[in-house]
Amino acid sequence: MATILVVEDDKNTRLLTTARLKPHYDVVTACDGEEALDLFYKQHIDLIVADIMMPNMDGYELVRTLREYRQEVPVIMLTAKQTFEAKKEGFLTGTDDYMTKPVNYEELLWRIEALLRRAKINTDRRITIGSVTVNADNYTVSRASCADAPPAATGAACSAAERLALPKKEFELLYKLLSYPDVIFTKDQLLEDIWGYDTDSDENTIKTHISRLRSKFDGWKEFEIVTIRGLGYKAELHT
Repeated sequence: MATILVVEDDKNTRLLTTARLKPHYDVVTACDGEEALDLFYKQHIDLIVADIMMPNMDGYELVRTLREYRQEVPVIMLTAKQTFEAKKEGFLTGTDDYMTKPVNYEELLWRIEALLRRAKINTDRRITIGSVTVNADNYTVSRASCADAPPAATGAACSAAERLALPKKEFELLYKLLSYPDVIFTKDQLLEDIWGYDTDSDENTIKTHISRLRSKFDGWKEFEIVTIRGLGYKAELHT
């Protein structure tokens, strides 16, 4: 179970946030940034949920300090500060996400899950979808094949049956979409992220690469690339 560090100086808010997260995660708490840093270096923390306005060390300084020491733990800032400038400062210090109070705790859980998943992908450099493994170290996508067997025997009956090595751009496009399932990316976003903002390629390049990926993974039921008409593309996972 992942461990979440909640950093909040208001006791009632700290208790409420802890209560909402406890059914899903191990939760530790701190009253300000200084106490949070002390806890962070004493035990493993998977993600931090931090207020901004706190005594001794505020949320901005907490994140800035973590990033200066190359600590890439995901951070979500929860704050009553709703101005564009406040959000801008938060992201510039290195926060990964930003939610304003009052907090919708169901949405907070979604965001935590998304950040934890992306953090694992960044660390492992691979994505696992059922029996499919997408490996960024060698640009391959592999799928285990399981013989017909009862569920209890499935693990022993599986072996690596298919393995595809993709060209770099095709792999990066697939990896991008699978890293953010159900998130819609426009063609312009994909061009800039994968080919670079100064590329001479155009939307037809995206269409061609999407078509090639669909052809190569036709019949793979674990995922699919979906066209959202008038918007772009997204990946859907089926596990």
